[in-house]
Amino acid sequence: MAQAFQRHRPSSLLATDGKPHPLQDTLMAVTLVLGALAFVTAHFHGLHLISSWAGLIGVLTGAYGQYVSETTRERTFLIIGLGAAAVGFFLGMARGGLFGGVIG
Repeated sequence: MAQAFQRHRPSSLLATDGKPHPLQDTLMAVTLVLGALAFVTAHFHGLHLISSWAGLIGVLTGAYGQYVSETTRERTFLIIGLGAAAVGFFLGMARGGLFGGVIG
């Protein structure tokens, strides 16, 4: 009975595995920034180019981040960024699209 009672570190929903994940953290931060940019600029009709492009890149970045994510914390913040990027992308597309007014 050498190690019958091991002490476990308390874990939470957003706990990390204790290892560094520089790629995943970078993708998470980029997705959150692009999602916030797309969401905010989507509320202004004249900024549909920024919101649609930032939203599209944010969705693609977030999707790849979800594919390579390893912890619940990363997945949680990626989903928040993905949602904001998708809303910004769709509103930007509805108000003029990726090339609206520039091409065509």
